[in-house]
Amino acid sequence: MRLGSQSLQSEEGIEFSPRKKSVYRTEEGTTFEVMFSADAEVPEFWSSPRTGQEGRLIGDDGELVEIEEIAVKPVRTHWDMLLERRTEAELEELLQERLEYLRARRGTRKSA
Repeated sequence: MRLGSQSLQSEEGIEFSPRKKSVYRTEEGTTFEVMFSADAEVPEFWSSPRTGQEGRLIGDDGELVEIEEIAVKPVRTHWDMLLERRTEAELEELLQERLEYLRARRGTRKSA
């Protein structure tokens, strides 16, 4: 008997989780298969284990799966959020009021 190279435990009574095979194709046209759990979300891109090239998912019909475009919301800055609540004229007025308050508190009031 070869110790360490084989398991002494049998596969009897073990229920494996369901699997599905996904096929990917590289730009060169080579295909490779990847096994995923049946309930896993299959990624649209996967690196080939042999060549390391990126492959695209092939559907059941043999054609490349269409990539879903995700709508990306533009990044909102603090300034954008301020302008949603107030106009620039209102913000300018608030700034002047606050500057007058700070100058009065320090005792360096400037007249306009």
